Amino acid sequence: MWNEGDVWQLRRAEEVVGEIVIQEGDFPWLSGRFVPAGGFADVKPLFDRELALVEEEDLDEWDAVFSEIRETFQLVAPAGPVAEFLLHIDGERAWFRWSDEPFE
Repeated sequence: MWNEGDVWQLRRAEEVVGEIVIQEGDFPWLSGRFVPAGGFADVKPLFDRELALVEEEDLDEWDAVFSEIRETFQLVAPAGPVAEFLLHIDGERAWFRWSDEPFE
């Protein structure tokens, strides 16, 4: 469940590198305004690369990049961390899907 205005965090270990303020949902996706924190500048190129690979439809390379994202970051809902997520960040906009169980 989600509510407009909910804040989800993107964390690297214990460091919050950004927040997503939910603005809308279209199951299974949620989207909102991305607010980078101080550490995001260091990891922004990884998210830029991920989005470029989606747009290029280079799924083999995308899978490798997104595996690095999944291993490095955690998405935290207002109720706590989620088990699995798929996240895209484009400037001040972020959209994602998530699950309490790992994706198949």
